[in-house]
Amino acid sequence: MARRYDSSTTTFSPDGRLHQVEYAIEAINNAGTAVGILAADGIVLAGEKHKPSSLLAPSKNSEKMYKIDDHVTSVVAGLTADANILINNSRVTAQRYIYTYQEPMPVEQLVQRTCNYKQAYTQ
Repeated sequence: MARRYDSSTTTFSPDGRLHQVEYAIEAINNAGTAVGILAADGIVLAGEKHKPSSLLAPSKNSEKMYKIDDHVTSVVAGLTADANILINNSRVTAQRYIYTYQEPMPVEQLVQRTCNYKQAYTQ
């Protein structure tokens, strides 16, 4: 019965539940942790390699750290497959900026564009 009500984030089941929201919360609870620490002489990034559910196919690539541009690196928490879309979009955005302005994209601007891209698909 739940399958009729789990295809949309705005469709309530008869018992008043939003199944898509519950699935998202469960995915967050199963995600690994990523931490970034800013020090006086550099930055430390760490990502937990979390063993996913036995129902998920194991990742061929277990990397959690990705180079976006020469001055930007990202660490992934959660499912790497979901993050790959954001990583690739960020790389393209950074390269388009370099092509247009012949200088590296400011980090805050890159983060803002990536967040806007992600937000557009969660509405």
